[in-house]
Amino acid sequence: MQLEKFTYDNKIVRNFGLATIVWGIIGMTVGLLVAMQLFKPSMNMGNQYTTFGRIRPLHTNAVIFAFVGNAIFMGVYYSLQRLLKARMFSDVLSKIHFWGWQLIIISAVITLPLGFTTSHEYAELEWPIDIAITLIWVVFGVNMFGTIFKRRERHLYVAIWFYIATFVTIAVLHIVNSFELPISFLKSYYVYAGVQDALVQWWYGHNAVAFFLTTPYLGMMYYFLPKMANRPVYSYKLSILHFWSLIFIYIWAGPHHLLYSSLPGWAQSLGVAFSIMLIAPSWGGMINGLLTLRGAWDKVREDVTLKFMVVALTAYGMATFEGPLLSLKQINGVAHFTDWIVAHVHVGALGWNGFLTFGILYWLIPRLYRTELYSKKMAAFHFWIGSLGILFYAVPMYWAGFTQGLMWKEFTQEGLLKYPNFLSTTLQIIPMHVLRAIGGALYLIGVIVMTVNLAKTMLAAKLVANEPAEAMPLTEVAAEDPADKKWHRRLERKPIKFMIYALIIILIGGMVEMMPTFTIQSNVPTIASVKPYTPLELQGRDLYIREGCVNCHSQTVRPFRSETERYGEYSKAGEFVYDHPFLWGSKRTGPDLHRLGGKYSNAWHFNHLLDPTSMSPGSIMPNYEWLINQKLDTATTAAKIRAMQTLGVPYEKDFDKIANADLSLQADSIARDLKKDNIQVKSDKEIIAIIAYLQRLGTDIKANQFTIPSNQ
Repeated sequence: MQLEKFTYDNKIVRNFGLATIVWGIIGMTVGLLVAMQLFKPSMNMGNQYTTFGRIRPLHTNAVIFAFVGNAIFMGVYYSLQRLLKARMFSDVLSKIHFWGWQLIIISAVITLPLGFTTSHEYAELEWPIDIAITLIWVVFGVNMFGTIFKRRERHLYVAIWFYIATFVTIAVLHIVNSFELPISFLKSYYVYAGVQDALVQWWYGHNAVAFFLTTPYLGMMYYFLPKMANRPVYSYKLSILHFWSLIFIYIWAGPHHLLYSSLPGWAQSLGVAFSIMLIAPSWGGMINGLLTLRGAWDKVREDVTLKFMVVALTAYGMATFEGPLLSLKQINGVAHFTDWIVAHVHVGALGWNGFLTFGILYWLIPRLYRTELYSKKMAAFHFWIGSLGILFYAVPMYWAGFTQGLMWKEFTQEGLLKYPNFLSTTLQIIPMHVLRAIGGALYLIGVIVMTVNLAKTMLAAKLVANEPAEAMPLTEVAAEDPADKKWHRRLERKPIKFMIYALIIILIGGMVEMMPTFTIQSNVPTIASVKPYTPLELQGRDLYIREGCVNCHSQTVRPFRSETERYGEYSKAGEFVYDHPFLWGSKRTGPDLHRLGGKYSNAWHFNHLLDPTSMSPGSIMPNYEWLINQKLDTATTAAKIRAMQTLGVPYEKDFDKIANADLSLQADSIARDLKKDNIQVKSDKEIIAIIAYLQRLGTDIKANQFTIPSNQ
């Protein structure tokens, strides 16, 4: 048989590896700045572009799509070539993919601090960037499937199953979640509204975690862990069961982010049921990974790369047990909106994604340069300080979460809220936030040490940019053995059929959950008293979105006595029918705002935005003095009204032509009211619009706020 000679493209792997390291340091540094602002808000340096609300999404995007994203492509481009015994389909597509992805990340770095955001969690980037993501993802898919088609291996190894599922599912998630109506170059409104928008967002948000932070990493685990340990995967059969059950069950679990909300109860229950089932396939993957190391524990003690992999798998197991646990309604009622969720997310992010990435980098870089790692001692130091950083991060956040959840719900013997002032809880957990920042700093130090170690490793040798290899062509591969007649072995030879099956599996759950919510009117009942926002309120809402207020404040009151006593009447689905996008939030660093309208005077809101501590001593909310100085851009008002009309909001015909006149009348009224309290501010300033929006919140329905039955 004639062997074919070819080369592997290591340069593209190296480039994605370098990008992983650079963006990792940047994303984690921003995260540390974000963490410090939660106990020292002045860390924003009085700059409107570095407030918590604006750079928190920058941190999440930098870590998820820049650090983890580049790590995925690094691992995929290295393993795919070797599993298929073929060079990547196109060097040109590889370069377009690399530079296109970096430009997308840079666009996020620019736009998010400037306040250009859709406010959808993990999908904050505006519509032109969404289009760019789609195009680059297609480039990646063409390159991947082109390589699969020219492979010299008959069967697709398990890692490639996960890569295929990642590609097809992320494509579906991104497209469905990105239906936006553009208003201008960097402004759009989601086509979905209220409850429907919430369901789509958390179907996307949860499954972005599933199919961007999990499935490609499982694929890399299935390739790199056996290579590091020099042992075969523990169980082929378990990997089949793990893969298909995971991608089928995961897609249903999104509604567990919306428990006790206005989402229809059947959808919430469906999310809970599938979340509990998710334990089995998740732990199947962890067990398959850990048992691959059976008999190799002496090597684990000596090899730091395997130490990183073991901790990563353990963190994956912990996070995927805790996720279903948090989906139980009784636990979710305490944990949701608290720092418990922050701890849960970061056990996965720092432990699973971070440590697996570090293990792969330490193993991969010396092989790309055909040299030894510069310093095993530095790598060991990184492992221990990183592990310590995770503990210092997670444990205080768990403690803070338990404290928040219990303090919010505690009543006195007289039946009154024991801590009616939300700020008392905020002040109670500040020491835990200090410890969390210390943990983040320790973790970041480890990454910097790794960077120095890998830089010295690379400088001591030369990259093998085109690694020689040889293999038999596919047409000359040995005849099938009897095992090849089994259904899954046959499927592994047909990549397109494999992709179609994976697509069908993931579409089932999404369609069952979303179609009834979108098509059955009774699932989102209307309320006659709910009216569209006035032009000034609509502009104020967009400023609220620009400043990232949704990152700290929820806008949904759950049907618990502790919440109706504190905030007022629980939220109804029909109240959100004109909300494009929904703003329910996922974390309460500050109190819920859904019933804020009319609770305080215009002067109170003005002073609170100018200096929060003047109204709430000890507040960790930053000052927003620029809202007083910056003029409201009313040139966009008419376009925004027309867009809302297109989306079905019932403004009167030709209302866009008189919208700014209506806006001026309401703004003048608020300015006159402020003047009564000796506050001199022009009616054309941004602060007037945001006050108008805040005063509107929750005022469309009038009900007794203490009549909601609940045993919570």
